[in-house]
Amino acid sequence: MHARETYERELARLREDLLAMGSEVQRAISRSIIALDDRDVELARSIIAEDEVINDHRFRIETACHGIMATQQPTARDLRVLIAALMIAVDLERMADHAKGIAKTVTLTAREPSFPPAPDLHRMSDSVRRMLDQGLQAFAETDVELAQRVCASDDEIDHLYKQFFNVMLSYMLEDPRSITRATYLLWIAHNLERIADLATNVSERVIYYATGHMQDTNF
Repeated sequence: MHARETYERELARLREDLLAMGSEVQRAISRSIIALDDRDVELARSIIAEDEVINDHRFRIETACHGIMATQQPTARDLRVLIAALMIAVDLERMADHAKGIAKTVTLTAREPSFPPAPDLHRMSDSVRRMLDQGLQAFAETDVELAQRVCASDDEIDHLYKQFFNVMLSYMLEDPRSITRATYLLWIAHNLERIADLATNVSERVIYYATGHMQDTNF
């Protein structure tokens, strides 16, 4: 009985640690957009530097998962939880890399003239952050229905990305001097689109550990 209680505590601690990592990634994404809006190079540089903290968090989670697997002989469902946690930690770390990519682009655009407002880019940002928040909630609550809704919402991001791409392309064609600035914004949109794909992955992991079925929704 004591061994089982220890096991349950370790699983609970792992879940909490993964959700804490998710909060760190959410913060990095939000701050990268603030840095973009405010053209705040110092904030962008701090996001880049803090990426190492998220990387370290991923490695701690992986070490914890391996320790539980090696010492606790998890049941089939608990083993799926551990596998899902390992994969989610990797997905979160990659999301943070894309937030860092946005921050790096902010540092590159600091000397460029300002660009017209890009509402589609902000809609993408809002939707991406909502996807991640709901994906983490689905993980915390083992909510398969919510996870499925997150997966379905990736289509909205793809649509916004294509729409934004077309707008930037029209700017480039109308004024060749805008090509550099528009390209930077397309890099940012691409990073957001990839974060959405990874948030979809997180929800797929939830579906997997809850049902035992791996579902690929990124077509």
